[in-house]
Parts: sequence; structure tokens; C-alpha cells
Amino acid sequence: MYKTILLPHAGTPAGDEALKHAIYVSGKSSRIIILHIVEAVQYPPSFALSSSERNSLLKSIDEVNEEMRQDMEKKMEKYIQQCKENNIKSKVQVVIGDASEIILDTVEKEKVDLIVMSKRRKLKGVKKLLSLGSVSRKIVENTSCPILLIDVENK
Repeated sequence: MYKTILLPHAGTPAGDEALKHAIYVSGKSSRIIILHIVEAVQYPPSFALSSSERNSLLKSIDEVNEEMRQDMEKKMEKYIQQCKENNIKSKVQVVIGDASEIILDTVEKEKVDLIVMSKRRKLKGVKKLLSLGSVSRKIVENTSCPILLIDVENK
């Protein structure tokens, strides 16, 4: 069975549904890594600012990013509890950065056997096959790890 399951979770009902699937496919020796990626507040152009104003602005943005990360870390703890209730080892990682890069790095570093994630787009026909979101597409194209994409809109 799967030893390490990666669950990218955006804190949404779709992520909750993906967690249910991850719990269902996990075995007694499995562990689930619940990964939330905070999209950082970007630095604005600051060429018109003095050095001290620029430094102050960048420090404020970094503080906001870290505050968002810590807030999501607390919110993700409820998913650890769900795993515990099902006798599954788990941990939460909340990281600031690019979602696809962090997911792919985590797959490699943690030796992930399976990725369980929800998908967002809803199209019909051939377009459906070609329309994975940018994160889903990058993950599918750049990992050899099996991926279980959960389509919550078909429920």
C-alpha cells in the first residue's frame, strides 16, 4: 500500500473531500502529509521609495506573509485530528511560495507514494482532458508519483 500520501489542501471544502479520499486509501502504516501553500503577498515596485521606506514596506509584507502562514497552520490542525480519529499518522506543513514547486519538492524530499488533491476546473469533452489547472497540470507533468485527482463538482 502507500506509505506516504501527500495532500495539498487549500483549506476549502474540495480539500476536505480530498482528505476523505486520502484517509480511505491509506493503510495502517501510511502517513498523510497535509500541505498548505500560502501564496505570498508580492512586493510592489518600490523604485520611488527611499531605502528606509522600502525596507519598512518589505518588512511589513514579510510580516503579513508570516501571519497568514501561522494562521493557516492553526486552521490545518483540525485535519490532523481527523487523521488521528482514523488511526492514521499525519503532519501539517504550511509553506509560503509557489504551489507547484513546493508540491514537487515535497514529493521528492518526503518520498511520497501518492498525491491526493482536488481539481478546480469544470469543462466537457476533450477540453476537460486538457484543462487541468496550472498547479494540477504541472504536478501531473512533472512527477512519476501516482496522483488521485478528486473532482468534487461531480458529486
